[in-house]
Amino acid sequence: MPKSTSTRPAERFGYGRVSAKDQNIDRQLIALEPFDIPPANLFIDKKSGKDFNRPKYKALVRKLRAGDILHIKSIDRLGRNYEEIIEQWQYLTRKKGVDIIVVDMPLLNTTYCKDLLGTFIADLVLQVLSFSAQLERDNILLRQAEGIAAAKDKGVKFGRKVVTIPNNFEEVYNRWRDKELTNEQAAELCGFSVSTLYNLTAEWRKLK
Repeated sequence: MPKSTSTRPAERFGYGRVSAKDQNIDRQLIALEPFDIPPANLFIDKKSGKDFNRPKYKALVRKLRAGDILHIKSIDRLGRNYEEIIEQWQYLTRKKGVDIIVVDMPLLNTTYCKDLLGTFIADLVLQVLSFSAQLERDNILLRQAEGIAAAKDKGVKFGRKVVTIPNNFEEVYNRWRDKELTNEQAAELCGFSVSTLYNLTAEWRKLK
């Protein structure tokens, strides 16, 4: 593990991630509150974990120095799968020399037991938890796939509803193109929404 050659005191950092912009990050932030992390040291990504091209995470890694402490609510915030979690953990703790505290799992706290046995125990717990997190994600995906298959067997259709072009569409389109009709009027005459009107007129132009 690298040793810091700077007189800069160790700092506390926090990282959180949600997989969609409309998901709530509050639970993760509340879990990090007891550690008195400066607001400037809190990094939050609101995008999918399908890859590690996450701007806030990258900014966090650039700022971390040996001896700093990184707090995360749960181990799966570090990556999308078992291999990625292990890779990031080892990079941060061994190459960067950063300590990590996983709030949901007190055994994953590298500020304790820095001897060989402590490191072995932390690595072992990490392996088990990372595998369990990956297994749970795989099971969720499997249940979703099974649910979709069962719904299809019952006749449930997925995807966008097929829109039938009405008989008056060409006439309405020509009047709409010549600005005799507003978007709303043209859509109402055809019996669908304005967004559908735009989509169909775009396709219609390609055929003309």
